Amino acid sequence: MLLSDIMKGIEYSGFHGDCEVSDITSDSRRASAGVVFVCIKGLSVDGHDFAADALGKGAPVVVCERDLGLDNQIIVGSTHAALSTMCENFFGNPLSKLKLIGITGTNGKTSSTLITKQVLESCGHKCGLIGTIQNMIGDEVIPARFTTPDIYELHSLFARMAQSGCEYVIMEVSSHALELKRVLGLHFVAACFTNLTEDHLDFHGTMDAYFKAKVKLFGMTDCAIINIDDEWGNRIRIDDNVELLTYGIENDLADICAREVGYAADGVSFTLCAEGNEYRVKVPTPGRFSAYNALSAAGCALSVGVPPETVAWALNHSTGVKGRAEVYPVCKEKYDFTVILDYAHTPDGVENILSAMREVAEGRLVVLLGCGGDRDPYKRPIMGEAASRLADFVIVTSDNPRSEDPESIINQIIPGVEKHDTPYVSIVNRRDAIRYAVENAQPKDVIVLAGKGHEDYQILSTGKIHFDEREVLAEIFDELAD
Repeated sequence: MLLSDIMKGIEYSGFHGDCEVSDITSDSRRASAGVVFVCIKGLSVDGHDFAADALGKGAPVVVCERDLGLDNQIIVGSTHAALSTMCENFFGNPLSKLKLIGITGTNGKTSSTLITKQVLESCGHKCGLIGTIQNMIGDEVIPARFTTPDIYELHSLFARMAQSGCEYVIMEVSSHALELKRVLGLHFVAACFTNLTEDHLDFHGTMDAYFKAKVKLFGMTDCAIINIDDEWGNRIRIDDNVELLTYGIENDLADICAREVGYAADGVSFTLCAEGNEYRVKVPTPGRFSAYNALSAAGCALSVGVPPETVAWALNHSTGVKGRAEVYPVCKEKYDFTVILDYAHTPDGVENILSAMREVAEGRLVVLLGCGGDRDPYKRPIMGEAASRLADFVIVTSDNPRSEDPESIINQIIPGVEKHDTPYVSIVNRRDAIRYAVENAQPKDVIVLAGKGHEDYQILSTGKIHFDEREVLAEIFDELAD
């Protein structure tokens, strides 16, 4: 592709020649003949410092925000904005064929995006998905490295989605992506805010800064879907030219409501109130948060014109989300207890899943959890405290110990567990810990396996090994049946 075609729609000065371009990069290590280098200033590294090096590696031109005194330089007002347009041009303007739906918030993004995809596809709309667990083009699964990829990878995915006939793309939009301008230049037909709780403060510093990063999404959309049961959701101010749809369980003034909510170990049921009509809905994921996720998906679907009766039908036929309050299919004819697999790996996540299961557990609430190695050690006793405060029995075990000693991590969790009188055991091997939970289950127990969720691996000091808790449970039940 010619440089002049890649630079269409961008105001610039400097180099006015033309050349054939094979690729674009903002990583100077990838600069080479035919590859344009765009200077991006990051948190710790400024790409402008590597512009001359990129030219020395054969890059035909560098795109920068200031005069670097180089012969082959193009100067633009914002390299972030320029890179977005350049990538869109390079990949053939795929956004002209796609409608973007963005979902942001601390919790619920993954579930809400997947449920929204299920709802829209049940109506005949082929969808792409970009998120934490995976990226998807229809039914094709593509591994995900980040919640929200960089702008080059985004446009690459958009191109593949447009080529395969996708109409909508549902995206998790992280606060990091918004703050670091990874989604600059994108426009969304709808954007949803789920909630805000304390998280990522190592990056944002304060809750206000974290909130302001999230709110940037609502200056990039035609319609805002806001959870007004959340205190931060009520602080969002929408421009007059942006349509507003609100949702909630507690607030009767919301445009989309869940009433007569019923909780059970195998799901949540409620009356969906939307556009003046009421529909009875049951989704196969337990917990109050599941109702909120269903409402956010309903809001996204309604915002793009799906009729409310179709939304209700689609929610009733949704399949839940892998690793998010996922109900494992225990044979109820043999075992009178429930097993839940959940990705909860933070204090807030543990609190959320256990609070939800507390409402439905007829017997004991048992939780199995660990903490990741080479990660924030301060949360370890906090997670232990939350587990022992909310559960009736705690099993402390390993969860991706990485280079750290698993027993050392467990010993940092236990002081939090011991802040309450809740009985507990520690079992280093996670498979043994799961077997212990199953073998010692009592009638009507709810057993929460926290931390792995959708992951199918353990990361040990010796490397990554395959470890899928669904397979582990199946093996254990087979062994017990012998």
